[in-house]
Order: sequence, then structure tokens, then C-alpha cells
Amino acid sequence: MTRRAAIVGNWKMNGLKAQIAEARALAQAFSDGLPDGLISAICPPATILAQLAEAFEGSPFAAGGQDCAPQASGAHTGDISAEMLADLGARYVIVGHSERRADHGETDAQVRAKAEAAQRAGLTPIICVGETEAERDAGRAEEVVASQATASTPDGALEAGAILAYEPVWAIGTGRTPTLDDIAAMHASLRTALGGRFGDDAAAATPLLYGGSMKPANAADILAINGVDGGLIGGASLKAADFGEIIKAYATI
Repeated sequence: MTRRAAIVGNWKMNGLKAQIAEARALAQAFSDGLPDGLISAICPPATILAQLAEAFEGSPFAAGGQDCAPQASGAHTGDISAEMLADLGARYVIVGHSERRADHGETDAQVRAKAEAAQRAGLTPIICVGETEAERDAGRAEEVVASQATASTPDGALEAGAILAYEPVWAIGTGRTPTLDDIAAMHASLRTALGGRFGDDAAAATPLLYGGSMKPANAADILAINGVDGGLIGGASLKAADFGEIIKAYATI
């Protein structure tokens, strides 16, 4: 079965208005389009989401948010709804990133509610899962990731086009990556878990991205792994040249 592939940049808490120049450079570099079968988005801080979406107009790139509240509106000071992100031009939103789970204590149930909110607003959720180093060392990596994925993903989400991203927590921003065999095994295990919960057809059609220190130097090897359908890119997405090299690496596989 042919699945969509996606290369998504997560700028995290980085980027002022001047960073929009990188988005414009990226759009210009791929003015002729992306490799066949690939979609791509950048998820900047909400403060510059509208400007980035504007910079991507007419390009093959989309804008996305980094998080959303479960509620559509109301007395929730400081929160941003999925509807607000859509109003700013977002088409995707990351939910359940390990930094949200760790720094803000987000549970699988909360992540699921956010994914439901994204779908309510017409956004595609990118649902993140991943194990800590302690969980991997204890031999629980596949169990933890399967549990997160099945509990964080709403009913019907896979059929509606949701994307999942596997990010080993201990590899994010550290420069460390699992072995290629480890990544392949985890993606296969994750797809099996999704099949058991949502059905094999839905699982087979769902893009599974890898995140965790993917960069131009290792992108081709990781993207060539069977079952890896793209990447959720952190630091390397901040520079148009680096992010572009990862997209070009996809085109070689």
C-alpha cells in the first residue's frame, strides 16, 4: 500500500519575525515542487504562524502549530485553540510531543483530546509517541510506545488522515540516534499495535514519521528504512539549507 510521506519541521520555542526569511528561502528553493509523494510543513511558534503561512502561500509547503487546547474557546488564559491555529493558516498541529508530556505533564487522554480538537478544526494532527532512556533500558520501549499510540489516537483518526511520529525521548536534541535496526523494529511494532487497535488497513495507510536528531548527515539512511514514512525534524528545520537537504535525501530513496 502506498502511504503519504511527510517531512515536518518543529521549530519549538525558536524563531522571531526575522526567521520568516528562512521560510521564504525554503519556498524559493522548492518553487518547482516537492519530490513525488511527499508533503512538508513547518510548525513555528504561534507568534509567527500567520507570517509563516503567508510566506508559504503558493508554495508546496504548509504551516502547522506545535500544540493546541482541547477546547474551541472559553476562559482558558494563555491557551490556543485548534480553530485559532486554523484561522492563522495552519493545516497541521503537533500534539503529545515528549516535551509537552514531560514539561507539562500531558497524559495520553489529554493528547487524545487535543487530536480530536485538531480534527474538529479541520487540522491534521501529528501525534507524537516515544520512550525515555530508562524505559528502553528496562526493555519496555515497544510496550510504552504501543500504549501511548493506542491511547492517544482517537477513534477514526487514522482513517481521517492522522500522522504519528515516533521520537525516542533520549535522542531528541542530543545528537544520539537509535540504530537503524532499532528504528525499523520500533516502527514495525508501532504499526502492529495500531493494527490491533484500529485495524490493519487503517494502520497500513498511516504515515509513521521518525524524529530524534535527524539531520542531513543521517537522513538518507533513516528515511530508507522500511516503514519510516518521513521525519519530524527539530534543530535541522531552523535553516532552510539543512531542511532542504533532508527533503533532497528523501528524493534519493
